[in-house]
Amino acid sequence: MGGDSFGQSKRHLIFTYGTLKRGFPNHGLMQSLIDQNDAVFLGTHLTLHSYPLVCGPNGIPFLINLPGSGHRVKGELYSVSTRGLGRLDELEGTALGHYERLPIQTQAEAEAEAEVEAYYAHCSFGEELWEKNGREGLSEYTEREASGFVRREDRPKDRSFVDEVRFFLSSSSSAPK
Repeated sequence: MGGDSFGQSKRHLIFTYGTLKRGFPNHGLMQSLIDQNDAVFLGTHLTLHSYPLVCGPNGIPFLINLPGSGHRVKGELYSVSTRGLGRLDELEGTALGHYERLPIQTQAEAEAEAEVEAYYAHCSFGEELWEKNGREGLSEYTEREASGFVRREDRPKDRSFVDEVRFFLSSSSSAPK
């Protein structure tokens, strides 16, 4: 088990909508956090407001911080320790300009809304991803979208994550639906 008991460390409520969800490619990290008492699954949640959810390069899902566009997004809510949050921030590349962890309102069925956080596409490219996807988003990242996901170790080594996003945005083909 992890060092501090979960109840003694600060809890962060994190809404996951893509590869960190149960049954998806990066859930192994979340399961590791659960096993180490650094995270607890709280249930399925839906964003209170509509947001664009799109797939970018390598089938990577991105939530775009444009409330009122797109759809209400279905995902999972976790309570995460500060140590666990550091591991999630590392995966999501928050220090590298990949994603930004920002507040979002969600709610479970028949429950009050909750102020939580989610990983949004970085503001330097989020709106362009929305445009690239024809301003059409998803209400949920499913197995269909995940089938196009390319794991980090299988991606091109000659471009950074942000370079890959820029290349994707500059290509003439439209984004996968």
